[in-house]
Amino acid sequence: MSLRNKVTLIGRTGKDVEIVKFENGKIAKVSLATTDHYTNGLGEKVEETQWHNLTANGKIADIMEKYVDKGKEIAVEGKIVYRNYEDKEGIKRYSTDIRVDQLVLLSGK
Repeated sequence: MSLRNKVTLIGRTGKDVEIVKFENGKIAKVSLATTDHYTNGLGEKVEETQWHNLTANGKIADIMEKYVDKGKEIAVEGKIVYRNYEDKEGIKRYSTDIRVDQLVLLSGK
């Protein structure tokens, strides 16, 4: 993986893993919440959550399908992938995903 497009995230999954099967394999999809805490200029403590769409294939998809449930804490490393497509109404939509290359399971069941 190139160091020019690399992301590392630690967070909790927002739903159970969705598996999309194809003739020659499958893709695992799940959302990941990362939360940052800081104090703003007024001295107030602020909690800010960002949501990330994760996709994985191959052995990582197998591991995610078997071991990752909603609320599981995981660490991932991968690359940012930008996609665009037209929806059913013909409106152009944009999506940003993290294509997972490495996965670490941090919390037990």
